[in-house]
Amino acid sequence: MEGNRTHLTEFVLRGITDRPELQVPLFLVFVSIYVITMVGNLGLIFLIWKDPHLHTPMYLFLGHLAFADGCISTTVTPKMLMTFLYKNVMISLGECFAQYYFFCISATTEIFLLVAMAYDRYVAICNPLHYAVVMSNRLCTVLVSMSYIIGFVNCGVNVGLLFRLTFCKSNIIDHFYCEILPLYTLSCTDPSLNTLIIFICASSIQISTSVTIVVSYGRVLFAVLNMKSKKGRKKAFFTCSAHLLSVSLFYGTLLFMYVSHGSGPNKTQDKMYSLFYTVLIPLLNPFIYSLRNKEVLGALKKVVKG
Repeated sequence: MEGNRTHLTEFVLRGITDRPELQVPLFLVFVSIYVITMVGNLGLIFLIWKDPHLHTPMYLFLGHLAFADGCISTTVTPKMLMTFLYKNVMISLGECFAQYYFFCISATTEIFLLVAMAYDRYVAICNPLHYAVVMSNRLCTVLVSMSYIIGFVNCGVNVGLLFRLTFCKSNIIDHFYCEILPLYTLSCTDPSLNTLIIFICASSIQISTSVTIVVSYGRVLFAVLNMKSKKGRKKAFFTCSAHLLSVSLFYGTLLFMYVSHGSGPNKTQDKMYSLFYTVLIPLLNPFIYSLRNKEVLGALKKVVKG
């Protein structure tokens, strides 16, 4: 049997839907989303780089978050757009692994950047007199660097383990990008080790980081409620609520996708979860953090006025 098997080196991405009447409208929707996403995130990075008033730890982390969002969108969306235009979009084994690897690095990095942002808000609100000392340039550099390093290591392990698998079943990936979980269903090699490792990595990262974020914002909320200044309380509450909204959206979808991925998964539901953290969250984040942010809006007005 082993000798008669043909090892696959190319796959077909099925995309979001097979319905012909939806292909063009969905293409127009998602190409518009992609353009807005890239303009929003690159614009935010530009404003943070351009305006000296935004050269603070919070905006340093926000700039890297925008970069991670742009990378997630660019890794996934162009290939997805092709599935709307062509019936059978082929992706090689190497391209498939590379797509997942770069998506995984960006997503993991984003998780740890959200932790760094939560810690930054905790120090700013709970220990404002020591903020400049605690959130030093050195600590900020370490937090950002560690976010990327953990992303490279975590994803390197999971993608490295893919090379132990052989694929000789169907060559059709029922997804709009090379997601790792559908790949396991196409493997002729037992993927139990891969499934166990990705579950351990995903659950340990998400549980440890989510606990850190909850504790940080719990302390922040307690401090905000005890503030005497109504203006200060309102500003702190708004800043933290924007962060919490972004965290809830990102963590919620990843939690359902990788940690709660149980028996009998619904493929359409999985695609919807994936759309959330690969397309919608990168679109929403720059607006969540910027629309009512006076510093960012002030920097934008300066650029527009020249």
